[in-house]
Amino acid sequence: MPRICLFPGTFDPVTLGHTDIINRALPLFDKLYIGIGRNTNKQPMFSEVQRLGWLQEIYKGNDKVEAIAYDGLTVDCCKEVGANFILRGIRYVNDFEYEKAIADMNRSIAESIETIFLTCLPQYTSVASTLVRDVLRNGGDVSKFLPPEVNETIRKI
Repeated sequence: MPRICLFPGTFDPVTLGHTDIINRALPLFDKLYIGIGRNTNKQPMFSEVQRLGWLQEIYKGNDKVEAIAYDGLTVDCCKEVGANFILRGIRYVNDFEYEKAIADMNRSIAESIETIFLTCLPQYTSVASTLVRDVLRNGGDVSKFLPPEVNETIRKI
């Protein structure tokens, strides 16, 4: 059975923390979907088209990676793409508590889908999209937190 994984998130914007988790997960799976979840409670800074474009640009030429957008439950998206794993990144201990609660709920809804946690490398523990957006809104330099493809776009804005 192929090992197909979904890495859900908002990716607003895509950070080096995200790409760290994705790049280290790639050897573990046959296919990795990066799923941009549409959340009606959140107003993203960057459009869905922009975020998908960044992910497609970063991983162009890598057939194992596909960026998609989805509505509704993450486990339903997993079923749609045939994913039997959900990937989540952990930066701090309190991330684990929150993520475990979500993993437990997902497991109770869809027993065949397993959640895999990867801890991020130490240099990326403080790289959170929320913090990056705050720095951006206040005119700060976020270039050291973002992949070149994202930096290029942000410089133009």
